[in-house]
Amino acid sequence: MSLRLRLTVLYGGLFLLAGVVLLGVTYLLFTRQVGLRVAVLSGSPPPGSPPLPPLAAFDEQARQLRAAAATSLLTQGALALAAVAVLAAGLGWLVAGRALAPLRRVTDTARRIAAAADPGGQERIALPGPDDEVKDLADAFDVMVERLDRSFDAQRRFVANASHELRTPLTLNRSLVEVAMHRRTASPDVRELGTKLLRINARHERLISGLLLLARSESALTERRPVDLAAVVSHVAPPGVSEDLHEATALGDALLLERLAHNLLENAIRHNTEEGWVRVTTRTRPGAAELSVANSGPVIPPTEVPALFDPFHRRARVAAEGAGLGLSIVRSVTHAHGGKVIATARPEGGLVVVVTLPAG
Repeated sequence: MSLRLRLTVLYGGLFLLAGVVLLGVTYLLFTRQVGLRVAVLSGSPPPGSPPLPPLAAFDEQARQLRAAAATSLLTQGALALAAVAVLAAGLGWLVAGRALAPLRRVTDTARRIAAAADPGGQERIALPGPDDEVKDLADAFDVMVERLDRSFDAQRRFVANASHELRTPLTLNRSLVEVAMHRRTASPDVRELGTKLLRINARHERLISGLLLLARSESALTERRPVDLAAVVSHVAPPGVSEDLHEATALGDALLLERLAHNLLENAIRHNTEEGWVRVTTRTRPGAAELSVANSGPVIPPTEVPALFDPFHRRARVAAEGAGLGLSIVRSVTHAHGGKVIATARPEGGLVVVVTLPAG
């Protein structure tokens, strides 16, 4: 039961209880007064009075009249009490709804903020009205969201700034290694060492690019355009991938969605067996566009699937090949577009990742 319904039941129950008590007291007082008057008229005096001569016929009629009056009081009183109880419950429902309206506003705003791509954003409750308990709750919630917003912004700025600062020395290192490798006097050992250093440097550059993209994808989108997921997949899918592409238009950023599809396919190919397969599907569902990537591969325990989306999570077999940000970027891009991503481990091995985005 909702709080509004519980308050209504409480209001109605208290009113009904008070009405029953009032009706019972009225019935007792009524029967007592009628009994005294009937006793006087019928010759049965009240206690302490001198006896009067009894009138049998009149006494029977008086007793019937008293019984009919009492029954009429109970029946009509009960009907009136039931009608007024229903009216009181209706008024209680309206009053409870009006009293709980500020709480509904707090709840609706909290849900919108939680479902938004940018959890902080600019939306606040800013509840007007008197300084009561509900307004104190709304103000405390606004303060909490403001602090979280500043914390998220500071984290994103730090990642972006650190990534930019690290990209410059990596580029310089790559240039110096390439110059040393291509000298005429470079020995085979130097060339081999240079090749290894370039491979390590390229991995670090991919890591920095992934961090930059992750910081960007965690921010709210400022511009959205219709993007056909089938066209995006056909552009980034490498040879050998089984495609079942149908038009599926989503609303979002084309570059981010292209990176999302690329990361899904790259992850499916990298974590696969030598004779394995990769299948990608795009389709439209009511109000949504769906992208699904499935592959064969080693068996993944279902309890380990949620951890695949954590940053820097890498499986031991391919730890040196990636930065561990592929699925993290997929999740961030999906959330930035207001969608959801679900990964399911296949019992026979491999993974199925389904991304659902709002339709364009």
